[in-house]
Amino acid sequence: MIAKDIQKQPKSLVEVVVTVPWTDLEPKWNEILNRLGAEVEIPGFRKGAAPANMVENQLGAKLQDEVLKVAMPQFLIEALKGTDIIPIDYPKYNLVFFVKGQQLQYKATITNRPAVTVGNYKTIKVTRPTLKSVTEEEVQKVIDDLYKRWKVRSPSAEASGDKQPAGSGGSINFQGGQQPQTTPANGQPDSAGPDDTFAKAMGALSMNDLKDKVRKDLEANVKYNNELDFEEAILQEVEKMTTVELPDILIQDELNRMLVSLQRRVADMGLLLEDYLKNQGKTLEQLKNEWRGQAEKNVRMELGLAEIARAENVTISDTELQAEIDKITDARVKKQFDAQEPKLHLRHALRQTRTLDLLKKLVTQQL
Repeated sequence: MIAKDIQKQPKSLVEVVVTVPWTDLEPKWNEILNRLGAEVEIPGFRKGAAPANMVENQLGAKLQDEVLKVAMPQFLIEALKGTDIIPIDYPKYNLVFFVKGQQLQYKATITNRPAVTVGNYKTIKVTRPTLKSVTEEEVQKVIDDLYKRWKVRSPSAEASGDKQPAGSGGSINFQGGQQPQTTPANGQPDSAGPDDTFAKAMGALSMNDLKDKVRKDLEANVKYNNELDFEEAILQEVEKMTTVELPDILIQDELNRMLVSLQRRVADMGLLLEDYLKNQGKTLEQLKNEWRGQAEKNVRMELGLAEIARAENVTISDTELQAEIDKITDARVKKQFDAQEPKLHLRHALRQTRTLDLLKKLVTQQL
């Protein structure tokens, strides 16, 4: 029978010293010896038919390494049975002692799922931000930006009649920002401005119809951002009432996630991360140190929301998970969910979203 010595350390670290008697390890040793020996060729013997002691000598350290690679995780799982320890990372193993025919002793260092305490989340009070009105100036700015882009892309569009079918459905695809003006072939600056021809090129029936479509898009965008602000305010309250000793590995994971997000934004600007850091006069480590406080808040918020999900028995069924995967239209992205780990991440994300929806209902009922 294996022996174990479990020592809990700060920040959810756990050190487990596992001692395995040879009688427990010997079957695993023989199993791996037979498997590897089947491929060993020794002069004077058929392949896989050499005596075990000769095969062991031929394999050398490879046999021990293979046995330890398989045995240490298995005996660690056995050692943790019946305990309250739930690892959230891959263990780090350190061999203490091992001689064939005697005992195996090793130390495994793991990060335990931290204990999380959340206050009375059912009393959270958050006021939904006031929904801003879309002004005529904002609508006109979008139309002006669209017009400038249209003229740059197709300066002779009015003359050639190059346009999309009028009245086509869907919203207008608009983005902010200034674009250079163009000058028509006659050398005179364009003074006509947006008109019905331009509106039809944008998929509208007329300028009035285009303004209506732009306004609806802006209003939808305002409503979406308003909802995000409301959710963020709730999550901030969850973070404030969550008590947990944060494991370093979770903070590092969050810092890496923030870094990947920055890399994407920098790439959208046509820059490399190295160039961005140089312009900011910062090193990567300096940037991470600045982010650490926010990373800790993000992790605390995430753990608090997960604890609320546990308390409220929020679950995502296999059917619901598959339905979400089926919505993915990119075959290459969808294929990734054949593996188990992406499914686990998606299930967790869906569970967190459902929990946030539950909190939004609780907060709304108290307003």
